[in-house]
Amino acid sequence: MAHPRPGSFNHAVFHAVVEELRDRGCEVVAHDLHAEGFAAALSAEETETVRSAGSADDAQVAAHRAEVATLDVLVFIHPNWWGMPPAVLTGWVQRVLVPGVAYKLGTGEGEPVGLLRARRALVVNTSDTPAEREDAEFGDPLRSIWTACVLPYVGVDDVRRVVFRTIAGSDAATREGWLREARRHAAALPA
Repeated sequence: MAHPRPGSFNHAVFHAVVEELRDRGCEVVAHDLHAEGFAAALSAEETETVRSAGSADDAQVAAHRAEVATLDVLVFIHPNWWGMPPAVLTGWVQRVLVPGVAYKLGTGEGEPVGLLRARRALVVNTSDTPAEREDAEFGDPLRSIWTACVLPYVGVDDVRRVVFRTIAGSDAATREGWLREARRHAAALPA
């Protein structure tokens, strides 16, 4: 989960999804990247794309790399900020989903081979941009990021995405409905 404000609707979605999965008997590894102080900035040594990444000097990054390799399903919860995930999540992707952990690439021009065990992912986004405008003006960049760029690259071929919009000005009843919907999507993951 990637939202810096603890009382955000993203946090409510995060807690609903984690609770739903745990209620269904799933073992859940949950991370609030901001609360954990995940360092998003890449070091020069972490910019390799073909050769397998060496061991991470950062213990937190090493732990996340080890965890992600064991997961059956991935869930990402974040707002749409400027058509991108927040910087902390972008940094997590760049520092954790590295060659030798999440994919292998024979050459810079080659096709990646996904190494992750997870073949299914749920991406939950919040947005203040109406869907029609998002599609017409921007082409829904988050859909491209998750369903065409990041997740297929690491071997995830079943990407489910839901967007709750518009968050600003939404009332309590609408948000409760969205939380129920998030739970339904989470409940469908183990199947």
